[in-house]
Amino acid sequence: MASLHAVPKLRKILKLFSRDHRWLILVVADPDAMASALALRRIMSHRVSDVAIAHTNKISRPDNMAMVRYAQIKMLPYYPGMLPHFDRFAIIDSQPHHNAAFTAIPFSLIIDHHPLPEHPHPAVYADIKPQYGATSTRMTEYLHTLGIRPGKLLATALQFGIKTDTGNFERHVDDMDLIAYQHLNRYADSGLLSRIARSEFHLHWLDTFARACTNLYGMGTSGQYVFLGEVDNPDVLVNIADFFMRVYEVRWAAVAGRYGDTAVVIFRSDGISRHMGRYAAQVFSDIGSAGGHKAMARAEFPVEAANGAELELFIWKRLTMAMPRRSLCGRAGTEASSEPCAVPETANIFYEDELEAD
Repeated sequence: MASLHAVPKLRKILKLFSRDHRWLILVVADPDAMASALALRRIMSHRVSDVAIAHTNKISRPDNMAMVRYAQIKMLPYYPGMLPHFDRFAIIDSQPHHNAAFTAIPFSLIIDHHPLPEHPHPAVYADIKPQYGATSTRMTEYLHTLGIRPGKLLATALQFGIKTDTGNFERHVDDMDLIAYQHLNRYADSGLLSRIARSEFHLHWLDTFARACTNLYGMGTSGQYVFLGEVDNPDVLVNIADFFMRVYEVRWAAVAGRYGDTAVVIFRSDGISRHMGRYAAQVFSDIGSAGGHKAMARAEFPVEAANGAELELFIWKRLTMAMPRRSLCGRAGTEASSEPCAVPETANIFYEDELEAD
């Protein structure tokens, strides 16, 4: 059986650590980033004066909150005023060009699995592995190379990081992701992992789920669209889109809502019938940011791009305009017809030739 790779030039990263230095590890908090930061902090411990982890985003997804609770992850919310309290800076599971908050920070250490930009950051040490499905895989290799046995909480966190970033090993998976996950089995707590993974929803989201199920509209013979109006967190749109993909008849779905002044559309597919990243870009890239992978994509644009039109109809029209003319629409669960798509009843507006936008 294949084994974990040894990390070459590991002495170079160890030379960065000094007993005189205080390190700040910055992340955009998600399971892979948090687990990887925990592993890096474990490596730094006893090698530096102090090390802290700070997150730039609000932690609100239920699985992220469960991971913080059950893996006992101690993090600080990032604010620029904390920078003078540290001597060295690391970024993990991300790169400086991913977030405006990172651009002015002099990072010494970058570890990530996302593609490199055209002009990479000149960090003293950068280890980018875009072939890996998760940064947690790389950090498992670091621990193994250094002979560090991960504790139960760290091993469980790394497993969850690999599990989530590879979509339960259904997207962008490298052999090393599987090997690392299997290696961690001997240290992780499977019961704890299941508890974190099952924490997918907030109780108050259930009302939104109910509305999604009753207001679903068919698009074509196997697609579904729903608009949920104002949401208190766009993460609920992601969970609902993922939920619809568990329905046998649904091969792709677009779940839309409004979050403040931003319209958000989440796309999911079975990865066979339709390329969601291309579809999202085709429909919405002229008015906002849009794109993604074959099976999952996202679009965001300012609500004002609808030019006063009913937002539900505005998004629906854009989606249908990008579909083949033979595509069919209808209420979820009804029989498809050869007639043109009907306007969703909840829009309460006629189909007119106004400008469309996501």
